[in-house]
Amino acid sequence: MAATFIFLITIAVSLLGLYGSPKIADRAMLRPYWLQRKGQYERLLTSGFVHADIPHLFFNMMTFYFFAFAMERYVGTVRFALLYFLGLLLSNIGVVVKHREDPNYGTLGASGAILAVMFASIVYSPHQSLLIIPIPVPIPAPLFALGYLIYSYYSSRHSKGRINHDAHFAGALTGLAFVAVTDPTAYEQLAGMLGFGN
Repeated sequence: MAATFIFLITIAVSLLGLYGSPKIADRAMLRPYWLQRKGQYERLLTSGFVHADIPHLFFNMMTFYFFAFAMERYVGTVRFALLYFLGLLLSNIGVVVKHREDPNYGTLGASGAILAVMFASIVYSPHQSLLIIPIPVPIPAPLFALGYLIYSYYSSRHSKGRINHDAHFAGALTGLAFVAVTDPTAYEQLAGMLGFGN
């Protein structure tokens, strides 16, 4: 199964980069300024298999675990793999466009791909509730999706920290768009389930 392969490889490569050879993470990291200048196009994908630290890896893989395996069972291995890697690729392209003139900027992690999977899952299972640390109350999935998009868009415009909100926002939109293109009837079912149908 694709989810199992991605899960295990991401953990293994990330741990090797963190504790074995830091050069692994450095060679996989996406640096938009050097993408075209040095032909480092493979980093649009390799950057998704390394993480900055253990908390970064833990929270990404925990989210992956809760959504990816069920999503693959629902849509099949081929569609799941396509969704995941499109999420990774498209979320990174947006980052490249924004930071293409900054030689010091680098990014890594699978957040964009994982959010693509999560948001596609929300379309298919809108009645699920999500527990978000540190909020102790389950949040209805559609409400979470709307709030997260607003938060990510705002943060991408104002954030100066290490969190790549641009990739998060693009990954989430990729998940929604993927379902719209590959299974448009899912949105009709979603509207019906939420009480917006005829």
